[in-house]
Amino acid sequence: MTKVIGLTGGIASGKSTISNIFKEVGWPVIDADQTARQVVMPGSLGLAQIVSRFGSQVLQPDGTLDRAALGSMVFDDPQNLSDLDQIEHPLIMAAIDKQLAGFKKQGLPVVVLDVPLLFETGMDQECDLTVLAVVDRKTQLERLMKRDHCSKDAALKRINAQMPLEEKMRRADVTIDNNGSLAQTRLQVAKLVERVSQQK
Repeated sequence: MTKVIGLTGGIASGKSTISNIFKEVGWPVIDADQTARQVVMPGSLGLAQIVSRFGSQVLQPDGTLDRAALGSMVFDDPQNLSDLDQIEHPLIMAAIDKQLAGFKKQGLPVVVLDVPLLFETGMDQECDLTVLAVVDRKTQLERLMKRDHCSKDAALKRINAQMPLEEKMRRADVTIDNNGSLAQTRLQVAKLVERVSQQK
């Protein structure tokens, strides 16, 4: 039977580092962000529904989704954000379920679901084990500002828009402390991989 590991973490918490280590040990990773991009590719139902709701100003000249334009329309408008979620969420969930079913059919021992909003979307219910990437607030802020070239205020706004870390820690089965070096993260992940591999 395939074990499903749910991986999540706040923005700029080092989740992708853990995801890459899982890939290195041979565990396939279903990336929700990547899936979200696929369901709004040109010619897709998702993109057609978004254009129908928000207008052609959310399209680039080449017909792809203009994420910046869409983002500015939904970020400070709860109704617009809710409408976008109602379009994207079912499509993303269906695509993830399809990928997961494919891996299970192959009889793979472990599959990782890399989902930023694992608890918020209820996808933790699909998982046998949930893993949370954790960093302190100061490190998270510094990493986000550096990574996305944004101001402190903009970074804080994005961090505060997410479920509080304390709530995620309460709900997660395993936490990986990402405040230290890559070697320290690798050690924690190696212990987790060993633990999961030993469980029948």
